[in-house]
Amino acid sequence: MADIHAARRAAARQAAREAAGTPADGAGAFLVTDLTNIRYLSGFTGSNAALLLGAVPRDDVIATDGRYTTQIVAQAGDLPAVIERDCAGALLGRVPTDRVAFEADAMTVAEHTRLAKVGPVLLPTRGVVERLREVKDPGEIELIARACAISDEALAALIAADGIRAGRTEAQVARHLENLMYDRGAEDTAFETIVASGSHSAIPHHRPTDAVLATGDFVKIDFGARYAGYHADITRTFVLGEPAAWQREIYGLVAHAQQAGREALAPGAGTRDVDGAARAVIAAAGYGDRFVHGLGHGVGLQIHEAPSVGALGTGTLSDGAVVTVEPGVYLPGRGGVRIEDTLVVRAAGPELLTRTGKDLITL
Repeated sequence: MADIHAARRAAARQAAREAAGTPADGAGAFLVTDLTNIRYLSGFTGSNAALLLGAVPRDDVIATDGRYTTQIVAQAGDLPAVIERDCAGALLGRVPTDRVAFEADAMTVAEHTRLAKVGPVLLPTRGVVERLREVKDPGEIELIARACAISDEALAALIAADGIRAGRTEAQVARHLENLMYDRGAEDTAFETIVASGSHSAIPHHRPTDAVLATGDFVKIDFGARYAGYHADITRTFVLGEPAAWQREIYGLVAHAQQAGREALAPGAGTRDVDGAARAVIAAAGYGDRFVHGLGHGVGLQIHEAPSVGALGTGTLSDGAVVTVEPGVYLPGRGGVRIEDTLVVRAAGPELLTRTGKDLITL
């Protein structure tokens, strides 16, 4: 992994130079304080750290506090380490340049004010490392695929155990599913599991309650495992008992929209256009105002990361990006449907990582 992290740092170094200004007035170093970006560039997972990318690789240095003296050697042993509580201040106090780029999205105004007094001129950049993280390398895709497989396996086990049934509460179903993910190797859940039954299924991000599942309900389950730091994201919607005509209609519509969104994924495709491909299907059926969120988002070391796939999205998709496709239709007071997969953008067509079937399942 040291070689991979070194290559990532080289790319970030160059990208920061370009983002911070021309060679004449640009930065001679790049201060990284976002912990997820530090993990991506070094492998270090501690809760307090800063990373300085110098003008050349030999000037790179990482800092953390005394709690992580052993851990930083194990995870980022190819980098010299400074052990001080004030990580960013310690690195800036040692930097051999008077102009340092920093992550404006990750630093508070108060922190910037404090660090500006250390000495170097701080030049703001935005999204330097996040843009690099959009394209996953084969090792990252393998880890995301494993997180997705754990999620699929856990849902299959939940269904086989009759875990989604009338009489159970949303919270009971959520905890059962989470335990099944842990049993299969998840280090954690990717996010708070959503189990939404009946009218609650019309709430896009409903939190599980003691509401009791009942025959005739839609049951929407949005969940995922985290494995080795990488996340999965999948949503399936079920019906308890025989579906009503309106439930079949809404489910079929969302399934059609989800297929259109998946098929629109391609390197170079505009993120807004991908969203539009799915949104047009729902709008044509008269439910455009009931699809109330974007079509998807990037997935990796964070559950929501670049690129954003939505009506307000900008930019295009890259080969190797990992994104979700998750259209939904939500009818307040009645119920709603969302169908979501995690996929890799490929030139030959998207690679599906979440494999649970998408036919309407009645339980």
